Amino acid sequence: MNAPILKFAAALTAAAAMAGLTACAGAFDPRTDPTSPVAPRVQALVDAHREYPRWADFPRSLEAEPEPAVIAARVATLDTAGGELADAAARIEWLTTGDPAAYAAAVQARVEAVQVAPVTAETAAEIEEFARSARERGRAPPPVDRR
Repeated sequence: MNAPILKFAAALTAAAAMAGLTACAGAFDPRTDPTSPVAPRVQALVDAHREYPRWADFPRSLEAEPEPAVIAARVATLDTAGGELADAAARIEWLTTGDPAAYAAAVQARVEAVQVAPVTAETAAEIEEFARSARERGRAPPPVDRR
């Protein structure tokens, strides 16, 4: 039942898009006002820059291509560095072995061993106070007696 409406809307949208595109077509072919005093200079500049630059117009690189032996040495250096990184990663103990509760207790002990700066403790207390006051403000008011 709604199919004719959708087809009509699609056709109307396509027509509007085409009208918009044809309105922009004139922007791609600008004209210079021939009565303007700078018209000859503008036209000369436009004519001089009508063609795209060619590869021959670009300057060559000042650096010469490296020799194959230099490239091979760089690759060997990267391979060596990659191997050293893989060895270092292999030495890391990624998984915990043993009891998870004991591991958690050890981590908790290490965290508690670090002294907290007084300013940090004050900030934590301020945050807790703000959260408490926000919870108080967020509490619903008592119901209104409608008798």
